[in-house]
Amino acid sequence: MPKTGTLTKARIVEAIVETNGYTQQKAHETIEILLELIKRSLESGENVLISGFGKFCVNQKRERRGRNPATGKDMMLAPRKTVTFRCSGKLKEKLNR
Repeated sequence: MPKTGTLTKARIVEAIVETNGYTQQKAHETIEILLELIKRSLESGENVLISGFGKFCVNQKRERRGRNPATGKDMMLAPRKTVTFRCSGKLKEKLNR
């Protein structure tokens, strides 16, 4: 796979087909199942840890004061959940070689 651009779902499917000999449909289904499992876990507030890669963490943000960028008026922003990613030490090492 070339090292330029963005890794997309389609490129991941292609790599699985080439590497494992899966059919295009089987590779696509596999990726969809994996992503759905990750999404469900995050939606339920559960963190997702993938050893050797990193951890997706669900964080709760409190209600806070903000500003409408269009009008400049103050407003209260509702509480919300966000997801952050922390890469593993192994991945950090590979990135910094």
